[in-house]
Amino acid sequence: MRDAEEIAGSAGLAPAGITWRDNEIERERSIDMQALYAQLLVGLINGSFYALLSLGLAVIFGMLNIINFAHGALYMMGAFCAYFLLNVAGIGYWPALIVAPIVVGIFGMILERTMLQWLSGLDHLYGLLLTFGMALIIQGVFQNYFGSSGLPYAIPDELKGGMNLGFMFLPIYRGWVVIFSLIVCLLTWYLIERTRLGANLRAATENPTLVRAFGINVPRMITLTYGLGVGLAALAGVLSAPINQVRPLMGADLIIVVFAVVVIGGMGSIMGSIITGFALGVIEGLTKYFYPEASNTVVFVLMVLVLLVKPSGLTGRAA
Repeated sequence: MRDAEEIAGSAGLAPAGITWRDNEIERERSIDMQALYAQLLVGLINGSFYALLSLGLAVIFGMLNIINFAHGALYMMGAFCAYFLLNVAGIGYWPALIVAPIVVGIFGMILERTMLQWLSGLDHLYGLLLTFGMALIIQGVFQNYFGSSGLPYAIPDELKGGMNLGFMFLPIYRGWVVIFSLIVCLLTWYLIERTRLGANLRAATENPTLVRAFGINVPRMITLTYGLGVGLAALAGVLSAPINQVRPLMGADLIIVVFAVVVIGGMGSIMGSIITGFALGVIEGLTKYFYPEASNTVVFVLMVLVLLVKPSGLTGRAA
């Protein structure tokens, strides 16, 4: 064997054993990179849901000073609304992207007018306890009727299949979720921060007496703002339904992480929630690849570190 390798070397050829080993190394490296890209994609998808949900929380807290612990349950209601629209009314995915957020948003506005409005001016703890109780009731009702198992929701025909990007295979629906979520987040930021309506919303929360003097109906604006935040949660639920199935406890699995995202980005910070949501999704995906054991805790470790360095969050303003 050594003579054959020496002859091959003198002829300028790589020994067969070395070539085989090199091919194996290249193959393993290719598999490792594909796994890395796959985890990055999963991280981007999770980050899309984190961003949409934390954006809704930031809108509600920033505008209304309510810590809305029912956000996860309303996210679940958005998914169930899409499921009912498809299986009961025959309304597919595309109309559900509009109808489900409106229906759940109206439900949220009813909650705000009948319960949450009475907490105005009270400590944040009262809102947290009330919305936590609401979340338990909503989840309990759905779990009583539908159990804990997931209900399937089909991907629309237009978004089935995938694209070969050369370095990885990208499912079209997952790519759509990332792009659409980013567009919705940026449009919401623009609405709140760059339009007259957004200026009126901010003014109504900072100085409601002055805003009333200009003839603006402040209670109605507050109710619509809560409906907007809840509608964003419902929209995330519709986007999630084909990926994670429809389950009564799907919101409970996410809400703690989403609260951590809001805290890291800065309570009430719109852009902070968007950036932090996507970034933490990617970090979580990378952690699953390099150190899977820490993937479930990395977000909370980062939250503790941020709070130690800057208690107001990365983009939040000090009280």
